This record gives sequence, structure tokens and C-alpha cells, in this order.
Amino acid sequence: MKPSTSHWGAFSAEVDAEGRLRVEPHPADPAPSPLLGNLAAALDHPSRVARPAVRRGWLDNGPGPDARRGRDEFVEVPWDDVLDRLAAELDRVRTEHGNQAIFGGSYGWASAGRFHHAQSQLHRFLNTIGGFTASRNTYSNGTSSVLLPHVVGDTHAVLRQASTWPTIAEHTELIVAFGGVPEKNVFVTPGGVTVHGTPGHLARFGGRVALISPLRDDLPSTVDSTWYPVKPATDTALMLALAHTLVTERRHDRAFLDRYCVGYPEFERYLLDTGTDAAWAGEITGIPAADIVALAREMAAHRTLITVTWSLQRTEHGEQPVWAGIALAAMLGQIGLPGGGFGHGYGSMGDVGDTGPELRVPALPQGVNPVAEFIPVARIADLLLHPGETYDYDGEGRRYPDTRLVYWAGGNPFHHHQDLNRLRRAFTRPDTVVVHEPHWTATARHADIVLPATTALEREDLGSGRRDTHVIAMHRIAPPAGDARDDYAIFAALAARLGVSAAFTEGRTARQWLEHLYGGWRATPSFAEFWAAGELRLPPGREHHTLFADFRADPHAHPLKTPSGRIEITSSTIAGFGYADCPGHPVWLPPTETGPLWLIANQPHTRLHSQLDAGDVSRAGKVAGRERIRLHPADAAARGIATGDVVRVFNARGACLAGAVLDDALRPGVVQLPTGAWFDPVDDHPTGPLCAHGNPNVLTADIPSSRLSQGCAGQHAAVDVERFAEPAPPVRALHPPLRKGR
Repeated sequence: MKPSTSHWGAFSAEVDAEGRLRVEPHPADPAPSPLLGNLAAALDHPSRVARPAVRRGWLDNGPGPDARRGRDEFVEVPWDDVLDRLAAELDRVRTEHGNQAIFGGSYGWASAGRFHHAQSQLHRFLNTIGGFTASRNTYSNGTSSVLLPHVVGDTHAVLRQASTWPTIAEHTELIVAFGGVPEKNVFVTPGGVTVHGTPGHLARFGGRVALISPLRDDLPSTVDSTWYPVKPATDTALMLALAHTLVTERRHDRAFLDRYCVGYPEFERYLLDTGTDAAWAGEITGIPAADIVALAREMAAHRTLITVTWSLQRTEHGEQPVWAGIALAAMLGQIGLPGGGFGHGYGSMGDVGDTGPELRVPALPQGVNPVAEFIPVARIADLLLHPGETYDYDGEGRRYPDTRLVYWAGGNPFHHHQDLNRLRRAFTRPDTVVVHEPHWTATARHADIVLPATTALEREDLGSGRRDTHVIAMHRIAPPAGDARDDYAIFAALAARLGVSAAFTEGRTARQWLEHLYGGWRATPSFAEFWAAGELRLPPGREHHTLFADFRADPHAHPLKTPSGRIEITSSTIAGFGYADCPGHPVWLPPTETGPLWLIANQPHTRLHSQLDAGDVSRAGKVAGRERIRLHPADAAARGIATGDVVRVFNARGACLAGAVLDDALRPGVVQLPTGAWFDPVDDHPTGPLCAHGNPNVLTADIPSSRLSQGCAGQHAAVDVERFAEPAPPVRALHPPLRKGR
């Protein structure tokens, strides 16, 4: 058994005599992730890309926009041939159009390894040939990443230095959890979690939780809780009503607001002038007014932590629930007190509230990008469809560059992005699309050049998460499948063809890079000793920590990084931008979309994003071979749907098929279809285009959360559901596309 790690946990593995992968979780892990069961599919599933492949239309006709992307056949081409063609195309684009015409699209989730981190490899390579147009922020919390600096001055502190779970367990009496604390997400952290502590912390929590979510299972059933089944996209209205109750009953902490905040009077006037009381919110949220008033009183009477999951900011007007949650916590006056205040992301990621060390582990230097152009990450379709057009972002007017070449290594935009039919149109526009991939994902199928990449099991690396307790020596478990190469080898070969080999490789092999990175980080134990041991235990982090405790103790000595140095309940900076969809303080902005049912497109519990959808755990969660959709029994009965039925989920943007499961653990009028099923478009079906596999992003709208952040708004969609009575088309996403010889 050899050691390795993944974004969902450390493990040891071997390939047995029959060629099967055997995996054992790390012995120190008290709650190993079930996602380890997907790993076997990484090695030999038929969906692996075996050899370099070039789309027939690009091979025959050369670069240029092409509507056949995603529909064309592929031709396998020898490595030297494809690398020569790709190097020539990179040189053509940068010479004729400038390096800003190259979009480096890696999203970074491909591996937990710090050297073979696909995004770092791609960026380092592109920087050595003159740079590229980059993306900024994340689909996960891109809205908050732009908002938080204006309100509390520091995104990093909120997302990475949250109050720790032991502090919460010791001091918190009431958690008001907007979006809950979904246990399925805490198994995952970029770089890995060797010791999953959050499930144990939740089990030991002795206080009470007010679960505010349309889904009852957004909190483990073992936690003492009251479920408030709020209508999707109405959390802000509920927060404003709670704030209104605190004001009118004089339960707010005016001394805290005066000393530590700016802009509260404007916010209070808004609450009172617009009548955001409990009766008003009850009509919007579906929560009885009496329950809202009682909850506000309970919050004021106890040490209360207000949490907001990242899912709430992945919506239209997603800034508002985060900002309103901070304002509500400020009104309680408990920010900076142990167990009180606010948090953002508990249950969204495994390291939020973790007690692990805050150490920077070795990573591949990416160099400096000479190109200043960038886009917010969720605006990729706009970039490709609207070159030269302007857009707003965080107070700036920016312009989309004219993109001629898209280079993707790691990540799958046909998982992360919204309105996939629109994204398909966008992917027809560039001259060339290049993808490094171990598997024939939808992104690979919509490329021109597909280069087979190794998985983390097929190479050596260093692995560690952001607050991990260990650095893991990731040994190679199995030889590369087919002709797969690691990203570093591919880029090194391209760098040699483009005359920048020395700058990219610095004369090192992949193993020499591991030794170099480790040696620059620490002298003892030696790399050889570390590699032989298989891991290095890191010193423990702070067990007890309270977010903004120093600021509360002395706001003059420890001011926030906001213009005022205080919490900006009203931000004059944001107000000055003049954005109607994100004014200067928290407000109620109703969703622009309505429909018979609200779809929640949340993270799956059977895989990480779309990774290893072919794995055993992911496939076991399917219904009728398709992604499962949960419906309330009343909504199912009204549509003649039973558990196990194949159903069509649809709206004006598109449709998908899914397998129905009836469940009263969600609010009536709400359906839940997780993201990550590999996109499987059927263009010629009699009912119209649809995804046969159940990817909800054919239904979500490709709109920004607001002009401030341009963040992802893919958490919700208005849809309807009907029983699919006719024979359903087969699922083809997990099988390679047709490939013919030249």
C-alpha cells in the first residue's frame, strides 16, 4: 500500500494481482469520506482518454469558429504530431492577435497535489510565452469575495480564519444557520483533509440550531434543531424581518453599532420606512410571522452565531444575504465574542472552522502574467460570445478581449457553468479549444485538441490542504493509462518547441521539482526521509479562535481594512457605484424568475463536483442510470410521478432527464437536483434538446449575481417537472465519443 491524498481525504492504495484498486483511508481520520470509493474509476474506466485526439473538423480545415464542436468525431494523432500542431497554433495566436487572445481556463480542482496542480502548471506555461487572459474568483464564493472587503475588509479572515469549532462548541448556545450546515460538503477541501473533524464537532455540539433551509437534511439529524423551511431565494427577507423585530422591540445593541460600525442609521431607516416586519416576511418566506418574532427574541437572549452558507451567495442578488447576515450579527452586538458573531461557509467546505495549522505548503511558482486582462470566472460564455463589449465589475468598467484560443487544463466548465446550451454556443466561437483531460468529459468533447492527462494515482506529488494536519507524499500507485502524460511533461514539450524550455522547466524533472519545492520549504526531515515515511505531521493550529476578537478588543489598534476601519453596514463606496442590483446597504431584491417549482442545484453527496462521475459511489446514487431528483410527495402526486420514474425537468432554457425520488425532507414546491452529472446532450429528441443524464445547468440562468461581483447565480432555477412516458434515450456521457482512424 502506498500513500496518497485527494481533495476528499488521505489514503493508501495498491493495485492488486487482478488489476483492481484497493484503497484504505488514513488511519488518523475519524470520519473518512465515502468518496474514496470513486477512485477506482480514475484508472481504467472506458471514459479515459487513451491517446491524443484532434477533432476531425479542426484537423481537416484548420483553426476557426465551428458549430460542430461537441458533435464532431475525433481522430487519434501521435504525440509529436499533435504537439507540433499545438505549438504552431499558440505561436500564431499570440503573434497575430496578442497574448490577451489566449484564455487560460483552468479552474484548479484536478488534483490535490501541489506540483501537479493543473491550474499552476497551465498558468506557469502561459506566462513563459507572454501571458494570457485570466479568470478571477471562484464559482463557489466569488460573490462574497468581492463584497466582503467592502463590508469587513478581509475576505481571507472570514473564509479561512473563521471561529473554530471547539470555540463554538464551548460558547455558542444558538446557531442560526441560513442554508444549514450540510455535512456532505465538509469532507472536501482543496488539497485534502487528512483528519475530518467537522462531523465530530457537529455530533458534540450541545447547543441548538435554527435550520433555515428548504432542505431538512442540510443539517445532520443528530443535532438538536428546529427546521424553518424557508422558500428559496428569500433568506434576505427573513433576515430583514429579524432585524426589524430587534429594532422595534429595542433588543439591538446600539453601543456596539455606534462603536464598531458605520452606516447603521441608514439601514435602520430602510427597515422602518419599508416595513420589513415579520408579517411582511411571512408572506414572502413562508415562515409564520410569530415564528420570526420568537426567533429574533431567542437570538437576542442567547450567545448566537449567525452562519450563511456559500450556496446563498450563488444566486441572483447573492450579496444581500451575506451582507444582511453581517448586519444582523452586528445588531446583536456579539461579533468578536467567543461563540457569537457571524460565519460564512460552515458546511460549505471542510476547513471552515477547522483547527489545523495555518502554514503555506510548497507549491509550483506560476510566474508573472504580463497580460492585465481578466474576467470574473463565471463570465466565460460572455467572454466568448461578446468580444469587445463592456461590463461592470466592482466599480470598474471593463471590456471583454477577443479570445481566439481557449486552453483548459483541469476543471470542467460544462459542470461549473450555467445555461449549458448557451455555453455550447459560446464554445463554437474561438479558433481553437485545447483540453488536457484524463476522461472524455463534456469539455473534452467540445474541444479541438484533447491531450490525455494522468490522474493523481499515476504520478508523484506533494499533497496538503489549506488547514491540513499533514503533508502527504503522494506515491505513484499505478502506471499511466494508455499514452497519458502529466501536465508538466506536456507543457515542457510545448515549451521546448516554443523556445522557452529553460524558463519553464528550470532544468528540472518532475521528481527534481518535488525535491526542490520541499527543500525550499524545510530542511528536516530531508526529502528522502519524508518520502520514505509517506507523510509529515504538521504542528497543531489554534484550537480556540474567535473571528474579529482583536477588533472587538480595540478597534483603534486593530481596525478592519475597510475605508472606515469599521464594519460597513452601509458602504459609501458601493453606494457610489450606483448599481441598482446592489445598493449601498442590505435590501430586499426579489428574484426576477418565477415558476411552478424552485430547483435547488446544490453540490452532490456522491462525488466532488463532477469528478469521477463514473465511480462506484456516484453510479450507486443514480436512479434509472440518471441523476436523482428529489420531489416532495405532494408535488409528485400532482404530476403522477412515483419513485423510480424517469422525469423531464424543463424551463425555457432547456431540459434534462432525471430519476425521481419522493422525499418529505424538502419544502413543497421545491425540487433538488445536484450538480455534476456529466453533460449528455441529445440534440434531435422529439421533445426538443435535452441532457439525458440529468445535469441541472441546462436549466440555470447564465446571469451574474449583480454588477458588483459578476458572481455565479447557479444555485436556483424556476422549473417544472413531468413524467417522461416515452422510452428515454440512453446515457452516453460515460463512454468515449466515436473516434475513427485518419
